[in-house]
Amino acid sequence: MRKRYSLAYNLAIFILAQIVWLALLGLWIYWYVSNYLIFEKVGEKVSPQIVIDTPNVFPFVGGIVLLVGLSFSMVLIFRHLNVQIRLTRLYDNFIANITHELKSPLSSLQLYLETLNSRNVPPEKQKEFLEQMIKDTTRLQKLISTILEISALESRKNKAQFEVYDCCEIISLLLNESVEQFRLKTDAIDFNCENEANISIDVNAFKMVIDNLIDNSIKYSTGDLKISVSVKTFLNKVEIQFTDNGIGIIPKEQKNIFQKFYRIYDSDIPNVKGTGLGLYWVKEIIRNHKGKISVKSEGKGKGTTFIIELPTAKKTKNKK
Repeated sequence: MRKRYSLAYNLAIFILAQIVWLALLGLWIYWYVSNYLIFEKVGEKVSPQIVIDTPNVFPFVGGIVLLVGLSFSMVLIFRHLNVQIRLTRLYDNFIANITHELKSPLSSLQLYLETLNSRNVPPEKQKEFLEQMIKDTTRLQKLISTILEISALESRKNKAQFEVYDCCEIISLLLNESVEQFRLKTDAIDFNCENEANISIDVNAFKMVIDNLIDNSIKYSTGDLKISVSVKTFLNKVEIQFTDNGIGIIPKEQKNIFQKFYRIYDSDIPNVKGTGLGLYWVKEIIRNHKGKISVKSEGKGKGTTFIIELPTAKKTKNKK
C-alpha cells in the first residue's frame, strides 16, 4: 500500500533533520575546538613530525558527515514542501470547482422559485420548472453524497457489505442498470466475459465504480459513445477492462488521474464539470476490495482503458 504523508509526518521529518544537523554541527565544533586547544598547549612539546604522522581525521570526517546530513535534510525538506504545495494547489482547484458545482444548481433553483413566486406561470411551464428543479436538487444531493461517502471511506466509518457473486452475472446486471441510469443507447456498451469466476464485492460500492467510469467516458467523449467491457479470469484474479473511444489521456497525465482533487483539462472539452474526486473514489473502493486499478491510453484521440484487478473468491450461496 502506498505510504501516505501527513502534515505531522512531514513536520516530524523536518524537526528530526534539523536536530541531526545541529547535533553534527555541535559535535564537529566541539572536537575541532578541543583538539585546537590541546595542540596549542602541548604544541611546543610535540614533534612536528609526530603531529603530521598521527593526524586527527575526525574534523574532516565530521565535516563530510555534516554535509551529507545537511544535503539529505534539504532534499527531504524540499520534497515534502513540494508535495504540500501541490496538494494545496489541488485543494484550491477543488474548492473552486465545488463552489461552482454548488452555486450553479442553487442559482437555477432560486431563479425558478422567484419566477413562480412573482408571475402567473402557465401549468405546462410550472411542470417544466418543477422537473428542472428536481434535476438540480438531485445534482446537489449526488455531489454532497459523494463528498460524504469519500470522507466515510477514508475514515473507515462505512463497513462494506461483501458478498460473493458470479463475476459475469453481477457486472452484466450493473452495466444494464447504468445504461438505463445514463440513458445510453442499447448498443453503447459491449460486454464480453470469457470465463466464469466468483468475486467478493460490496455491490453498492462496486456500482459506484462502474457509474464513475461510465460517467467519465461520457464526459470525455466527443462523438457517439462506445464502451467495451471485458472480463478475463486468471489463476487467482479477475481482470476487468473498461475501454472507451474518448479523447484519451496523454502519458504524463496518466500517473496523476487517481490522485485526490486532480482533474484533467483538455481544450477540446473545456467545460467538463467535476470535482476531481471521482477516480480517487474509484481507486479507494477498489483498494478496499483488495484489488488495484490502472489506466492505459496511447494518447490524445486514442481512447482510454481502465484495468481493474480483483481477487477471486470461493463459491458460496448468495444472500439476497
